[in-house]
Amino acid sequence: MMIGKATASIRIPSMLDAPTSQLTLWSEDDPSESWVVRESRRARRLAVRVFQTGRVEVVVPLRTSRSAVERFLARHRNWIERKRAEARRGAGAHEPFPPRTVELPACGESWRVQVAGGAGRLRVTSSPGLLNLHGDCGNARAVRQLLRRWLVGHAHAVLAAALHECSRELGFAYERVIVRRQRTRWGSCSARGTISLNCCLLFQRREVLRYLLIHELAHTRHMNHSRRFWQCVAEHCPDHRALDRELLDGWRRVPSWMFGDA
Repeated sequence: MMIGKATASIRIPSMLDAPTSQLTLWSEDDPSESWVVRESRRARRLAVRVFQTGRVEVVVPLRTSRSAVERFLARHRNWIERKRAEARRGAGAHEPFPPRTVELPACGESWRVQVAGGAGRLRVTSSPGLLNLHGDCGNARAVRQLLRRWLVGHAHAVLAAALHECSRELGFAYERVIVRRQRTRWGSCSARGTISLNCCLLFQRREVLRYLLIHELAHTRHMNHSRRFWQCVAEHCPDHRALDRELLDGWRRVPSWMFGDA
C-alpha cells in the first residue's frame, strides 16, 4: 500500500527502488515480449504487476533510467519469478478472443458475448446477460477497446451504487466517486473526499469489493493507515486482513484482455 500527500490508496505490490547489483531486464530464454516497461505521468515510484498469463509490467515515472529499472528488478526478481510461477501453475486453457463470457463476481453477473458482425462502426449493445458485438470484429485491438469501454461504463453504475449503499449503511460520507480502468490501484480517497475505484473490482468476490469500499470510506475519517484507521476498518469488516491479502492477488482474476494485447 502507498499513501501520497493528498491521497490514501490500495496498490498492487509496489516497492521503492534501492541500489543493488546490476541485472539485465530480459534473458535469452525469457523473451522481452513478456516483460514490458511502461512510463506513466501519474507514477510516483516504480511498481510491478504480474499478469495471470505470466506477463510482467513495470510502471515507472517519466525519465526513469534503465539502470534504476534494473536495480528495482534485481531487488524484487525473486518475488516476480514466484508470482510468474504461480500464474503458470494456475493458468488454464487459452481463452479465445473475444471471450465467450464475461464473469463479474462482484455483482453476481455473467454476460455471454455474441459476435453479431455486420457493417458499420464497431459497437456493443446489451440485453440481460448478453453482449452483442456489431460491425467489423476482425480488429482485435478495436474489440478490446470496445469491451473495456463497456466494462468501465457498467462498473461506474455498479460500483457507484455499491459505494452509496455501503456509505449509507455504515454512516460514512464522501464527496463523489470516479471509476476508471487503472493498472496499479484498486482504489483511493482524496483529501477532499473523492473516492476513485478501479473497474476491475467487478472481477473480485463480493466480500472483497465490500472490504475495498469500507477501506476507502474509512479514509474519509483517517487520511492514513494509522492504528485508528485500521480499527475503523475492523469495526465494519472483521475479516479485513484475509480480504486484503486476497485483493493483493486480485489481478490474477482480471482477464488478460483488460490490459494485454492478446
